[in-house]
Amino acid sequence: MDLLSEAKALFPYTQAMRRDFHQHPELGFGEERTSKIVADILQDLGFTVTTGVGRTGVVGMLAGKKESPVVMLRFDMDALPILEENQTDYVSQNKGVMHACGHDSHIATGLTVAKILSAHRAELAGSVKFVFQPAEEGPGNTGFVEGGALAMIKDGVLENPKPDYALAMHVWNEKPVGWWGISNGPCMAGGDYFKVKIIGKGGHGAVPHLAVDPVQASALIITACQSIVSRSIAPLEAGVVSITHIEGGSAFNVIPPFVEMEGTFRSFTPETRALIIERFEKIVNDISASMNCKAEITITQVTLPVINNKKVAGLMQLLLQSMDSKAEIDSEMRTMGSEDMSYLMANIPGCFIFVGSANHSRGLDFPHHHPRFDIDEDCLPEAAALLANGSLALLSGKLDI
Repeated sequence: MDLLSEAKALFPYTQAMRRDFHQHPELGFGEERTSKIVADILQDLGFTVTTGVGRTGVVGMLAGKKESPVVMLRFDMDALPILEENQTDYVSQNKGVMHACGHDSHIATGLTVAKILSAHRAELAGSVKFVFQPAEEGPGNTGFVEGGALAMIKDGVLENPKPDYALAMHVWNEKPVGWWGISNGPCMAGGDYFKVKIIGKGGHGAVPHLAVDPVQASALIITACQSIVSRSIAPLEAGVVSITHIEGGSAFNVIPPFVEMEGTFRSFTPETRALIIERFEKIVNDISASMNCKAEITITQVTLPVINNKKVAGLMQLLLQSMDSKAEIDSEMRTMGSEDMSYLMANIPGCFIFVGSANHSRGLDFPHHHPRFDIDEDCLPEAAALLANGSLALLSGKLDI
């Protein structure tokens, strides 16, 4: 089967869907319009569709000759609270909300794969579980704490039936069209959120000896925390400690009673994560104590690392090479960015695929989460064909895992 030719023939459909979603972006757990369009299309294609999974998620089952094995294909749907600055005819119509990370492309690609595989339903050796996930970027303005993957898991997305394999994709504007990141192992870091409150004693800025200054303690903590990665983690390992928000005080002549800081840790292994947390807590507590302050620390795990199964990744690399002998494949690609696909893949052999989507000559090279983010849509047919081919190959049962 020449699925690449089929995907290329469907490109006008893929492009139209992508641009429609781009014009009508919705924040996490608010993807009402998007979910309805997805559900309606899957139903028209003959899928068994379940809506409201993880609040606004959609699951579509495409049964083949047998119920198993089951391949799960996941596509995220949410946008970001960013005011778009592009000058295209498909610019966001929802002011202050923008598909600035490429999830519009993911939805359109997923629907294209659904069209391709539904046309080959008789050739499916097992079943394909299409998962259109809300809130990958977070819960938007809904007040919920958890993201979309955990919400869908709580609603049973990994059961009835349980997936045997998992595949997902992400357009990647750090690299041009024709480049692919298919890593043989870890590819995205696990992420943690932390919040620290340094409690001192407020007072007048003119008599600091009568106060206990949390601002000074915070400054020492921020400086000392930069030694965690440079001096506590082995040079060949990877980690990030970023303090990204600090707030305290309300007047130029007042020492505040407390200072609050927020930030993130990133790591690829449980050992590195544990070391970062251990060193961070010790630095914060010890410096606070030495400055006669108290510290309150809250650490919340946001995502696990995304770790590709080597055999599934190897299969996807071979399939891509057979589709496009000129494809540039980076089998060691890693980013400190994080993804909640990690929860869906935690106990399922899978592969997360990065699809080069930039085109410097056309100015389509702004980074993710930028107000002028946009992609070269020419990358999408090959991405759809690869996911369709990967699904068929995994359902064949030839991969021994």
